[in-house]
Amino acid sequence: MTITHDADELLVRPAAEADVAELAALAAETFPLACPPHTTPEAIADFIDRHFRLEHFVAYLADPDRRVLVAERGSGASASLIGYSMLVGGEPGDPDAATVVTGRPAVELSKFYTRAGEHGRGVAAPLMAATLEAASAAGAVTCWLGVNEENARAIRFYEKRGFAKVGRKHFTVGGRVEDDWVLEQRLDTAR
Repeated sequence: MTITHDADELLVRPAAEADVAELAALAAETFPLACPPHTTPEAIADFIDRHFRLEHFVAYLADPDRRVLVAERGSGASASLIGYSMLVGGEPGDPDAATVVTGRPAVELSKFYTRAGEHGRGVAAPLMAATLEAASAAGAVTCWLGVNEENARAIRFYEKRGFAKVGRKHFTVGGRVEDDWVLEQRLDTAR
C-alpha cells in the first residue's frame, strides 16, 4: 500500500528481517509515548529491555501468529521507518480481555506506534487501514486492543477508526499495575 502525503511517499508494508534493528530502535523510541506520565524512566527502560530488543523482533517476525507492519517514508537508502503495528492472533491471552471481547476468531492489535514527529502527518490512518486489512486477511472477525485509560489521544484515534470500549484490563509496567480500556472493532464493519 503506497500513500502520498505532503509530497513525501509513505509506504505501509509487512516488516522484513532487514527491518529488525530499525524496528527495535523505533519501538524503544515510541513506547514511552503511550506510558502514563507517572511511569518512571527506569520502568520504561526495563519494559523496553524485556520486550523490544533485537532478538524479540526476530522472534516476532518468525511467529506465524503475528503480523508486523511498518510505515516507511522515503525510498531507497533514504527510507526510514516512522511507525509500526503488530497483530497477535489467537484467543486473547489476557483473561479480562477474553471475557469482554465478543468476536471469535479474534486478533489483538498489540502494538500501534508512530514517531512523535509524525503525529498529524497522515501516517496513523493508512497504517491502521492496512493493519485492519491484515487482521481480516488472517481470518479474524474482530480486532481488539488495550490502551491506558489516561492516553486520551490514542483513545480518540481508535474510536475515530471504529473501535469501541467493551471493558477493562490491567497492564503492568515497572511493577505498577495500570488500568487499560479494552477496545474492540468487528472487522466486517471496519472502515
